[in-house]
Amino acid sequence: MNHDDPVGRRVYGAAHDDPHPGPRPGRTYRELLGGPLDGLLLDVTDRMPEELFTGAQLIVPLGRYEPGGRADYGPREDDPFGPWIWGGDTP
Repeated sequence: MNHDDPVGRRVYGAAHDDPHPGPRPGRTYRELLGGPLDGLLLDVTDRMPEELFTGAQLIVPLGRYEPGGRADYGPREDDPFGPWIWGGDTP
């Protein structure tokens, strides 16, 4: 899988039985790096502008706090439009 090309990549939140779990045309994504969601794409199309700079706590199926825990992901200060980096898990 080529990390520079989102085709063939899975989008966070896509159902496991979704025949097309990858990115859709006209949507904006951030790659998630590190932690339990490493390599997934997060659809940020409908997020408020300030949310793109603060990141998100995303529900994870497996992680330090078992199913239902959250993983904290956000942009790097020096690259706010690049991938979101894992900052740790929370209950």
